[in-house]
Formats: sequence, C-alpha cells, structure tokens
Amino acid sequence: MTASPRASTEAVRHQNNGLVLKALRREGPLAHTDLSAATGLSSATVSAITSHLEKNGLLERREVANAGQRGRPRALFARKRDAAHVIAVRISSHAVQYSLADYRGTMIDRFEEAREQGPESPRRFLQAFRAAIERLIQRSRLPAAAISTISISSKGLVDRDGARLLWSPVFGYEELDFQSALADFAGSRVHLFNESLLVTHALALRLEKNRGAPLVSLATLSLGHSIGLGIAYRDQHGDLEFRAPNFGHMLHADDGKRCRCGAIGCIEASAGFYGILRMAFEVPPDTIPAKFVPLLEMEKIASRARQGHRASEYAFRQAGLALGQGLSRMLSLAEETMPIAITGPGTRFMDLLTRGLDEGLAQSQHVRVRGAPEILIITEEETLVFEGHVDRALTEIDQDLGG
Repeated sequence: MTASPRASTEAVRHQNNGLVLKALRREGPLAHTDLSAATGLSSATVSAITSHLEKNGLLERREVANAGQRGRPRALFARKRDAAHVIAVRISSHAVQYSLADYRGTMIDRFEEAREQGPESPRRFLQAFRAAIERLIQRSRLPAAAISTISISSKGLVDRDGARLLWSPVFGYEELDFQSALADFAGSRVHLFNESLLVTHALALRLEKNRGAPLVSLATLSLGHSIGLGIAYRDQHGDLEFRAPNFGHMLHADDGKRCRCGAIGCIEASAGFYGILRMAFEVPPDTIPAKFVPLLEMEKIASRARQGHRASEYAFRQAGLALGQGLSRMLSLAEETMPIAITGPGTRFMDLLTRGLDEGLAQSQHVRVRGAPEILIITEEETLVFEGHVDRALTEIDQDLGG
C-alpha cells in the first residue's frame, strides 16, 4: 500500500519540525539564517516551522540588536523553558542523585541521598525513590503533570522496555520494577538505562561537536566499583546506535575470583574496586566481594602501590590486564579499531592500570595488525550521565510535541 500524499506531507513536516528543535537543543538560541544553515532547510520552511512551534508554545522569540550595525534587530529563537520538564535519576552504589531539567536541557534543581549500607529491600528502596521524586517536584513548585519523562540509570542489567532493573550490584538478582512503582505518576514516561549507555551517548555527541565531523564508532569504559562498557556505532541508515553490553561480567579467567554476580572469573572480579582491594590485601579470591569500597580506601591502596608495595602494585596491574584483554576481545568482534574513552572514579589510577591495560591489548591479533586504539581519559562521568538522560528524553519529547 502506498502512503497518501497528505500522510507523506505530514511526515516531512514532522521531520522538519524535529530538525529545528534538535538544532536549538544542541546549539542554543539561533537566528533565522543560522537555523536554516544548521538544518539545511530553506528560509521559507524555517519561517513556517518557527511560526508553528512558537504558536504551539515550544519556541520563544527574542529581539537582539545587531552589534555595530544599523537596521532592524535580529530575532533569536530558543526552546521555551517551561514547555516540558525531565527528571533524571542516577543510582550508584553509595547514593541516588535526583535532577530536574527544563525543555532547554538546563538543570534547575538537584539533590542527592545516601544509600543504606546495610540490607535494603527493593520495596523499601522504591518507596523512598518515589518519595524523593515527589519532593523534587514540590521543591520546584511545578504540577506533577509538567513532568514529561522520568529517566533513570543504574549499573547492572536493565530491561529498558519494561523499566525493570534485572540485576544490580546492591540488590543482586532482586528485581526493581520502576514502571510499576511509578505507574500512576501523572502520566509521565518512565525509562531505565544502563549508565554506560548514557555516558556513551553524551560523549559521542560532544566529540562530534568538538571535532566537527561525524563519529564512526566509540567505546566508553567506566572504572569504579563496577565495570561498565558502552558502544556507539553507525547503523544501516547512518544514525548513531548505542549499546551497553554486559562487559564487566564477561568471563575473563578461570582464576577462582568471585564476582558480585555470583560467577567466578568475571572481568569485574579482577578490575572492580573490590577486586583490586581483595588482591592488594592478598585475601582469598573466593571471598564474598564487598558491596561498596570507599574511594578513600582505594586511594590508600594506590598510594602504597606508588611507593613500591608489591601486592598493591600487582593488584592494579592485574586489573589493567583484565581490562585490556576484555577490550581486545571487544575490538575483535567489532572488526574495527574504535577510540576508547575511559571514565569513572577509576581514572585517577590510570598510572597504575596502564601497564597491564597496554599488555592486555597488545596480546590481541586485532591490535597487532590494526594498531592500538586511541585512548581518551574523561573525568566528567557524572555530567555525561546527566547529559545523556536529558538528550534522549528531550529527543523523544520533541517527537511528540513537535508534530
């Protein structure tokens, strides 16, 4: 069946509206001519779109004088801040961070709550989670209906379609169903993402903007209590696609090291903070892992390693080796040498990890033939998680409101 001319026209108009909203989200306020250049749309089309979006309360216009020039002032178009709002929640091993952003992607409120370090049931956590979201909205004095999307991220295995956390470092295999917990929450969409996917999403957009060229592919490796990996690549239509494979729990070696997931020999069992701590203190490898290792404790181990303490130095080297070998397998499967960005609190120990990391990568035939990947050290993981939340949420909102 062939689409009707009217349906085709509506689809094109919807797509063009999305291009204008996307340009304003990525670039900030733009003049008419700048919008035309950024989207590739004609001047007449941009005029029609901005008029439509302004009428529907999505854009606002501001007159600015031409610097040093006579004539009429320029009109700058910007996304209207109160057209929609997004709540972004980052769940980590030690805290939960709640942020509120407006339709321009600007953060307007944030607070953080410490996680209970003792036993915590999913039911109790979800009750506190919902109460915190309600408090965030009350602080902003917004009606609940003003929240278009609640976007949640965590380390672990996620069921993105159902917003269920299937496995996490703290709750193990006890599921957390965020969709059900927030089912009656003023009609807001609820999404759940692996944190590494959001980091990769935001970093890919940032690198493309800074380099002024499309990114072919990218991997991000998060180092900390958990080990996470995100991958960006071009799909058949040329669009960036993002994935977060379960890299930290990929089997690495039959070495008896117990992982938090219950398996033996995962990458994380060697490279996660608890794995490094266990090896540095020469604790039996099958010891039940600590759920959370304070960063201060890791700094002490690193200090000992830098002073020549053999067990501590060896622990970091083995962690780097596990990471390098895991990344070499990933590169072999990807069949291309993509840049690898390393993020997370573990980046402060790169001087101790690099030797093992390079050794692990060098063992790969892929790296020997195609060369070592470009390694980027990125220390803004928290900011990238927020940016990933907001960009994905606002893209979806644009598709709904921009029609």
